[in-house]
Amino acid sequence: MASNFTNLRVAAQKRAAYNRTVAEISAMPTRLAVEDLGIFPGDAHEIAYRTVYGK
Repeated sequence: MASNFTNLRVAAQKRAAYNRTVAEISAMPTRLAVEDLGIFPGDAHEIAYRTVYGK
């Protein structure tokens, strides 16, 4: 039973990290993201998913 709560807690923490990462990338100025980091803010969901879930 404890592992169910642990799994739920871990899933909630990962979802929070995903949401934070999407928000941070989306809020980033496009010029900074593209020129300095080489990412496109429109890809925020994909980047966040790979970063948090590793898939």
